[in-house]
Amino acid sequence: MAKILKWLVIFFMTITLSAAISGYFLYNKISVDLPDIKTLRNVKYQIPLSIYTKDNLLIAQFGEKKRTPINIEDVPQQLINAFIAAEDDSFYQHPGVDFKGLLRAGLQLALTGKKKQGGSTITMQVTRNFLLSNEKTYTRKLKEIMLALKIEQEYPKEKILELYLNQIFMGHRAYGIDAAAQTYYGKSLSELSLAEHAMIAGLPKAPSLYNPITNEVRSIERRNYVLQRMLELKHITQQDYENASRQPSSARLQSISPEISAFYLAEMVRQKIFELYGEQAYTSGFKVYTTLNSALQTAANQALANTLHAYDERHGYRHCKGDLSRPVCQKATEVAPTKIGDTLPATVLQVKNNLVTANLQDKTLIEIPQENFKWAVRATGRSPLQIGDIIRVRQLQNNSWALTQIPETEGAFVSLDPSNGAILALTGGFDFFRNKYNRVTQSKRQPGSGFKPIIYTTALEQGYTAASLINDAPIIDNPGKENEWRPENYSKRFYGPTSIRSALTHSRNIISIRLLKEMGVEKAVATALRFGFTEQQIPKTLSLALGSGYASPLQMARLYATFANGGFLIKPYFIERIESNEGEIIYQAKPKTACPSCDSNQELNRNYAPRIISPQICFLLNSLLRDVVQHGTATGAKVLGRQDLAGKTGTTNEQRDAWFNGYTQSNVAIAWVGFDDFSPLGNRETGGVTALPMWVDFMRTALKDTAEKPLEVPTGIVKAFISPKTGLLTTSNNSDGIWEFFQADHVPTSFRSNDSTQSYDHAAERSIEDLF
Repeated sequence: MAKILKWLVIFFMTITLSAAISGYFLYNKISVDLPDIKTLRNVKYQIPLSIYTKDNLLIAQFGEKKRTPINIEDVPQQLINAFIAAEDDSFYQHPGVDFKGLLRAGLQLALTGKKKQGGSTITMQVTRNFLLSNEKTYTRKLKEIMLALKIEQEYPKEKILELYLNQIFMGHRAYGIDAAAQTYYGKSLSELSLAEHAMIAGLPKAPSLYNPITNEVRSIERRNYVLQRMLELKHITQQDYENASRQPSSARLQSISPEISAFYLAEMVRQKIFELYGEQAYTSGFKVYTTLNSALQTAANQALANTLHAYDERHGYRHCKGDLSRPVCQKATEVAPTKIGDTLPATVLQVKNNLVTANLQDKTLIEIPQENFKWAVRATGRSPLQIGDIIRVRQLQNNSWALTQIPETEGAFVSLDPSNGAILALTGGFDFFRNKYNRVTQSKRQPGSGFKPIIYTTALEQGYTAASLINDAPIIDNPGKENEWRPENYSKRFYGPTSIRSALTHSRNIISIRLLKEMGVEKAVATALRFGFTEQQIPKTLSLALGSGYASPLQMARLYATFANGGFLIKPYFIERIESNEGEIIYQAKPKTACPSCDSNQELNRNYAPRIISPQICFLLNSLLRDVVQHGTATGAKVLGRQDLAGKTGTTNEQRDAWFNGYTQSNVAIAWVGFDDFSPLGNRETGGVTALPMWVDFMRTALKDTAEKPLEVPTGIVKAFISPKTGLLTTSNNSDGIWEFFQADHVPTSFRSNDSTQSYDHAAERSIEDLF
């Protein structure tokens, strides 16, 4: 017997020693392959790209994972208790591994042959989520145990818990507890109730099975289990438990709502950041602060929508009775479950002479007063609506409801700071999600008469003056040939000798063509190239005088910014700065700025935009373009009650494009309206009628509380009293005489009196400077 016992002792000692040696070698082998736990000191969470206005309003987020990392100090203690109760009630006692739990799992495997879920502590879950793969092998489990023990020796419990709470998957693309609170409740962590704490803490075990959105019954069962565990661990009272467990689920899937609508610009930013950083753009937590001003962006959105609706209402209600085979009818009755632009679908419940009652899709009852649907009555003399009709409605700024329809035409609007090119507002169409084509940056439209300032800039640089007379008379180009061209003014009239000032003010086409012909097309082309146009955009024919090339609204904004800023070519930009998730500035815009007060040597400084026209030419163009507003084709802007407005309307052949390009010294803004398929807008739909109202609506906000700035006369500009009939100097007793600005070296040197031209006597008359 003693001999048997001796051999048994030797046998077990051998087995134990072999196991120890094997374990030692296995430990060493596995240790070599273990990841470095020091990487947990600087964890890089996958965080979406966030885009903001300059004043810190969220525009959009891009990225698969929704996550907002938080510090453990900012987590409510009750939420921590809920996770401890649900996931690891001995978290603060064990060394990283719950050996009792592992033993239970091992016995379960030995007795049943099945792996039992459980035994993993929060620390082990951290190792799995950050340092190891998701493979389910015994080797990986051993690594998990070894790493958990090492992590506990290296990091405090609070750090381990913070890593866990920021990394765990919570369902519906939410990672971490802050994202879960926003995704399911639209709240911050501090706003959650006890029941909501328990619901969130119950998710990590099985985010799909216990999800409150997709499986409410199971999620409540899991929530109540967590509450029960919190009660057993004395984290809550019996009363707390009873109150919370009786609560119905309040979870509703929340989207991260933009605080302002600027989707076209958000897409511009997304493309640029992806170009710079690739796929990393969507996971690195970059915060991009744009140049957008939120108040101006809101004003631009509203101005564009109002303008397109106004155009649509002028052209009648597209209501089709019983003929849905016609494409126009299919478009007219288009119904979508969601909002399109500022329009919503509704069902007509009741129709009276002065009131229409309708239901929105969420069953909200609305009333449409007669004044808000009378535009649809004009054609027939009666309301075209019937009970049961599906219509589109929109809410006006006074909160009343109006009958509307989805506009068939499109629009674009962009506003820049002319001093540096910062984009202050941009909207590329009626609804980004319906049509992502950005008309501000991507469209190639004829600028029409909006291009004429290029022609007049060239003329003034060639020695013409604002008083120079050009004959407004018929032109026939290539007579008798197949390509014969007979241009005409919009009014189809001819006005005889016309000053350059009057020609630009009233947008006389013939004058622009004659000027271009006299100067030579190549000179105007060279000017256009200076303003940033390319050779491909500019036709080398006389039609250039009428804006027959192409440009985008953003390019037109750059053109007019030159007149607004004193003669400098700025470069539009839209990203002000980029910050890392930690708040480090990794990019800061340094735009080249206009400097009207700089001398020629200072202008060569690399921080300044290049001057492309002289202060004198710029002043004269400003004077001419202000007259467009005060006396010409843009008098509709006078409702703003200011004298410092300048700009130029633009209308192309058959009214296919309607533009207004306008500015003050602090803001340049371009409004465009047209059809994407280049269909005509219709009779009398000119830039001054169709596009100008958009600009005026926007400028009401942009210029609010902004003082007027007088036009400063630069050195080298003088004023002279002239006869508008001749463009020559006249005596002070001439009742038809007017004051006109000239470059000092281009002042007329003769004057007309009693129909005779005389040499100007500098000794007998006051100097031009004295006249001014």
